Amino acid sequence: MEIGIMIEGQNGLNWTNWMKIAAAVEDLGFFGLFRSDHFTNMSPPDKDSLELWVSLSWLASHTRKIQFGPLVTPLSFRNPVLTARMASAVDDLSCGRLILGLGAGWQEREHRLFGFDLLGLKERFDRFEEGLHLIELLFEKEEPFDYSGIYYRVNQAIMLPRPQKRGGPPILIGGIGKKRSLPLAVRFADEWNAIFLNAKDFEVLNHEINNYLLLAGREPTSLKRSMMTGIRFARTHEELAAKLELTQRSVEELRNKGIIVGVGEEVNEQLLELKNAGLERIMLQWLDLDDLDGLSYLARTIL
Repeated sequence: MEIGIMIEGQNGLNWTNWMKIAAAVEDLGFFGLFRSDHFTNMSPPDKDSLELWVSLSWLASHTRKIQFGPLVTPLSFRNPVLTARMASAVDDLSCGRLILGLGAGWQEREHRLFGFDLLGLKERFDRFEEGLHLIELLFEKEEPFDYSGIYYRVNQAIMLPRPQKRGGPPILIGGIGKKRSLPLAVRFADEWNAIFLNAKDFEVLNHEINNYLLLAGREPTSLKRSMMTGIRFARTHEELAAKLELTQRSVEELRNKGIIVGVGEEVNEQLLELKNAGLERIMLQWLDLDDLDGLSYLARTIL
């Protein structure tokens, strides 16, 4: 199972720590580095939040091996035409290492603060589906085309230069909703990204999405399975207890919510359970952007 790192960009990300984190993730041997696309947190105080696509452009030209991308970039404030153009260019710059994570948007506060329309849940996913379809057409169409939806319209549009990778960068769709998220992943995605599931719950949902794929005429192996989840990791049980005291939750409570918790081999055991449940890659949410020593110790333990 491939193991990558995910960071929350709105939790104080700036150029100084972004450059250090990128170098560490590549040097330590993780398969990839991913980050959220938010302007703010759900509640104050607000912190540094380095612009997503600018940061990924830098990453594309300053790393050599790691895969990377947004988890995820919301079409609620990212126009699909601009998103497709940026993603294609960044993927080409990186020699094909971008994974394009796309989402419908969810955080009310940042939309309200910066004047973006989040919309109600149904309308939001209707808009997301249109945006996914338009991005797919921009990646695939070799000739100018028209598209007319409720939320997006183009007239004789073509994306130039064409993506170096036929069909554009792989699309990742995250979520565990059975009504919209899973069907959209089956229709549009190359990778499905679950969030915060323990091994038992992931295995159940993994079987369900296999059924969706077969009903849609897709081979189950055509959709990569990944998950973003939290990690509470320490060198000693005493250090771990101190960290967990801040959460006011027990080890079992956190593990039941899909968060990886433990010391040393305890972490490897939980990762192995997820692998046996069908997970192919995991993005571990590393919350302390300045704890590169801890990240290094984690790599030595699980890689």
